[in-house]
Amino acid sequence: MHSISKTPKALLKNPPIHIFADDRERQSPVIESLKRHEGVNVTVSRLQLGDYLLDGRLLFERKTMLDFANSLKDGRLFEQGIRLAASPLHKAIILEGNGNDLMSSGIRREALQGALITLTLFFGIPMLRSLDAEETARLMLYADRQFDSLASQTPPRLFNGKRPRGKRKTQLRILQALPGVGPNTAHNLLEQFGNVEAVLAADGQALLKVAGVGIVRAKAIRWAVGEQVADYAENELSI
Repeated sequence: MHSISKTPKALLKNPPIHIFADDRERQSPVIESLKRHEGVNVTVSRLQLGDYLLDGRLLFERKTMLDFANSLKDGRLFEQGIRLAASPLHKAIILEGNGNDLMSSGIRREALQGALITLTLFFGIPMLRSLDAEETARLMLYADRQFDSLASQTPPRLFNGKRPRGKRKTQLRILQALPGVGPNTAHNLLEQFGNVEAVLAADGQALLKVAGVGIVRAKAIRWAVGEQVADYAENELSI
């Protein structure tokens, strides 16, 4: 008699889904929504990255519309995006809510669109949309089931594209998302500062010491990573 635990997950009709939810999401209605689904086991603990980890392979960062705007305002958004982009797991950001939730945020539409472009096109992080907590829960569970479905195909149709290999390649790709930064400048920035976080924290004078970074490019970089969202609408940018 075969034990369920020894059966490959992809071969089970409805295998259980094991989810780790970050303890900072403890009060989130998403957790209660997940628990209402049959065959879903939820453990609340501290995650080093993301908000929900499904079966050790799918990582989701959940943000309400207002939290997305606030994290852009205080600088958390791109810091989290950099860490997500560097993760070897399959990951996505779930943006929950609707446009009305942003009315009190004070964030310009252009700033939000710029953030979405950076996260999706340049950091390579998929952005999924949901209206509420229940839809967020269903979206994550559906993604996990679809992963199993695709993985069970012969031949499997997952991973047709080439993933970046190595942390350094990922770091260079992230830096090239900055305005005016090509492959050579990204390489020089990484050599000078050692990691992406240090580049983003560097002031204009420090950036000017990097080969290939002049005053115009330094201003553009500081404009892109500056935490003051109001600067997005200003013409003069100090370094």
